[in-house]
Amino acid sequence: MAFDFEGLLEESARIHGHLCAGQVLGVKMSILGLSSVGIFDPKGADRKALIVYVEIDRCATDAVQSVTGCSLGHRSMKFMDYGIMAATFLNLKTNSAVRVIAREDSRDKAKNYFPDVTNPYEAQLRAYRLMSDEELFSTMAVTVEVPPEDMPGRPIMRVRCAICGDYVQDMRHIAKDGIEMCKVCAYGGYYLKK
Repeated sequence: MAFDFEGLLEESARIHGHLCAGQVLGVKMSILGLSSVGIFDPKGADRKALIVYVEIDRCATDAVQSVTGCSLGHRSMKFMDYGIMAATFLNLKTNSAVRVIAREDSRDKAKNYFPDVTNPYEAQLRAYRLMSDEELFSTMAVTVEVPPEDMPGRPIMRVRCAICGDYVQDMRHIAKDGIEMCKVCAYGGYYLKK
């Protein structure tokens, strides 16, 4: 089964709010990753067979979500804050996984496709649509072990923090000195209480 690149790109740009080079990369990255692990209907028959790990919170991640149907809310998308333009596609039925990484040299190659375009972002947007997967990405077969508490589905456990009273799901609590607590009470959080 073939993926409809132009249709997927149009849908991705609509969801993201505009068309950009990151959208093109994310759509192509998704098609390559899905095909590599044998997923051809990610929003239909294969929707429960796929987990995607994204490594950056940029435009391409919206495209990956649009194409795959994976999301944080469904627990089928995992955000790994590595700052790398990469995603790993895991087929839960076959346990096959591939990590797709955007090649840094594709930016320079994009200039060669459209040497008269002075805006590098515009050149990338145009060129990425034409460039081959080999020019845009490197891939590696990987193994991903998903612990039960990270699988999609209902929470497997809820623990009440002994300090603040918040409920912590899926074994994200911390046991310290015999007390079960949330990570914020154990280590501090991204917010400060007023």
